[in-house]
Amino acid sequence: MINWWLTLSQTTDQVKERLVKYLRRDETNLRKTVLKMFLKGDIYTTNDIYNNLVQHGFDVNYRGVSAMVGLMNTRLGILRIDVTREHNHYSLKDDFKDIVKGVLDNF
Repeated sequence: MINWWLTLSQTTDQVKERLVKYLRRDETNLRKTVLKMFLKGDIYTTNDIYNNLVQHGFDVNYRGVSAMVGLMNTRLGILRIDVTREHNHYSLKDDFKDIVKGVLDNF
């Protein structure tokens, strides 16, 4: 039981550390905006994310948004991807919602 708790605690700390580093390089708040979008708990396609960013005034292109979400998934490991449909559908994994919210609240 203790080993499980240590592993969970270490994972939480690692995710927090990666999120902080990821957001420190976010000069335009683009990444922060996408993470806040995911905190709403909805499921999004790349097109949904792209349209939301354009509505918020960001100068982005579709391919760039697709690459950013893909990297967000591989580097942070906090997204769930459903690839069974015509387009990939992304959502924030439930286990990481509190961690992401806590990091964003301090940024």
